[in-house]
Amino acid sequence: MNWLSGLFVYLIIWWVVLFTVLPWGVRVPEEPEEGHASSAPENPRLWKKVLVTSVVSLLVWLLVYYIMESGIISVRPE
Repeated sequence: MNWLSGLFVYLIIWWVVLFTVLPWGVRVPEEPEEGHASSAPENPRLWKKVLVTSVVSLLVWLLVYYIMESGIISVRPE
């Protein structure tokens, strides 16, 4: 895996993990402000979720990199 394909794999993993982490800890206000969606969270804590997403994605990417480089699963045609 070269650095460009590794970057693309990381970005794909990052987005999948982000959409998994986004609903964690969401609390909807009792009475939403006028003009806001009733499902809009009070405090989404996006920076915390981005940090968690980045760390988890790095761990998953390291696992994928190990599996591909060790030859357990090969994506190259034979």
